[in-house]
Amino acid sequence: MSELPPRDSDASDGFDDIVDAETERDPDLAVIEAGSRTLRTQGGAPQGDGVPARPQDPEVAKALRDVETELAGRWGETKLEPSVTRIASLMDVLGEPQRAYPSIHITGTNGKTSTARMIESLLGAFELRTGRYTSPHVQSITERISLDGAPIDYERFIETYRDIAPYVEMVDQKEEFRLSFFEVLTGMAYAAFADAPVDVAVVEVGMGGTWDATNVIDGSVAVVTPIDLDHTDRLGNTHGEIASEKSGIIKQGATVIMAQQPVDAAQVLLKKAVDVDATVAREGLEFGVVSRQVAVGGQLLTLRGLGGEYDQIFLPLHGAHQAHNAAVALAAVEAFFGIGAQQARQLDLDTVRRAFAGATSPGRLEVVRRSPTVVIDAAHNPAGARVTAEAISEVFDFSRLVGVVGVSDGKDAKEVLEAFEPIFAEVVITQNSSHRAMDADELAAIAVEVFGDERVQVEPRLDDALEAAITLAEEEGEFAGGGVLVTGSVITVGEARLLLGKG
Repeated sequence: MSELPPRDSDASDGFDDIVDAETERDPDLAVIEAGSRTLRTQGGAPQGDGVPARPQDPEVAKALRDVETELAGRWGETKLEPSVTRIASLMDVLGEPQRAYPSIHITGTNGKTSTARMIESLLGAFELRTGRYTSPHVQSITERISLDGAPIDYERFIETYRDIAPYVEMVDQKEEFRLSFFEVLTGMAYAAFADAPVDVAVVEVGMGGTWDATNVIDGSVAVVTPIDLDHTDRLGNTHGEIASEKSGIIKQGATVIMAQQPVDAAQVLLKKAVDVDATVAREGLEFGVVSRQVAVGGQLLTLRGLGGEYDQIFLPLHGAHQAHNAAVALAAVEAFFGIGAQQARQLDLDTVRRAFAGATSPGRLEVVRRSPTVVIDAAHNPAGARVTAEAISEVFDFSRLVGVVGVSDGKDAKEVLEAFEPIFAEVVITQNSSHRAMDADELAAIAVEVFGDERVQVEPRLDDALEAAITLAEEEGEFAGGGVLVTGSVITVGEARLLLGKG
């Protein structure tokens, strides 16, 4: 396993120096060309929070519904056959589009999407044309595939699906099982990135790593966000077993950016890195959060990267976990440019500050209404619930907080509720419209065990649940500081976001 050389604390060379030093860089990373910069300029800067409304054109709306219906007819994201055989076959008949650009591959249990979005923001600030693939979506399926920091437009999404559909059918016919919903979307993303073309793809795994559909790329940088117990029926019952699956994204000679991990998970990841001669950078050792202060609208950070210290970074996202995600994202981008292992340099500080200041992560401690304040957060497992509860207490001074909780079937609902019990005065139990939603009455029975009968209200319809929670929060009076937190599932949060006028 390679070792990172000592950092040069005086390193202050900017991005232009890195670009100019073409002879010092891996040829595969020499992708910053005038043509791609022009394409990115033509694309324009991303607008808003990156969550598109439904298409206004009736014909486009119908075509999108048709595509969604066709995709929904395939295996869903929770039904898996652990193999990359089918997606590899699709890549083969498509001409290996995933080989047309370098990639940063991201796995872990929590924080993947936020980290991916920050990496994307940093790369874009340094004038690289980016493609980002994340899951699940908050409101629109097109959020999963982004170009230049903005979701792919509806027409392009539909066109990409129609373009690859004949090849999907070819693979369906020759394989034992048809391509799944997630596999087809992954194929669409890789094809769209090659067609754009992008300079770099930022790819989040769907589940695990080794046999995840995304794992037909060879990421030059492998990012592992914190590993915790989730999807234990498929990934394993211990941190080490789960890490073994997730370590599958670490490829020969790659750089591994490793967030703080449980000891057994870290051991597994380090062993895999040794096996494939990968370079490892560990949060808390080679990089990390030096300091953080709560600020209006976010937090002010000092981060230590692979090339030195970056101070006065404003991050418009709440919670200590987002500060750690930012440190991981910064190190990943430095590693992509060869900083640390190959060069003792720093990224341009002003550019880094600008990138983080523009970072967004919809559905993650996002305020969607005032008076009373309604916050939505996509925490859907115990680890996510714990960091959300901690962040809420740090950032908001609620005199009374009412929870609206709807979780997916198969999740550890009791531990999620236990994480929120200390901060919720009352909880309104509900369910979203997905077939994967846990029945509200079943969830309410668990909630009564945790909160007691007098603190639990059941409203199976999400709109009724929101109204009930807002009414409870308003009982504190206009100036008393009541609030509502909607959580438990990305789907619950997405539907609440729409109901509250954010879509």
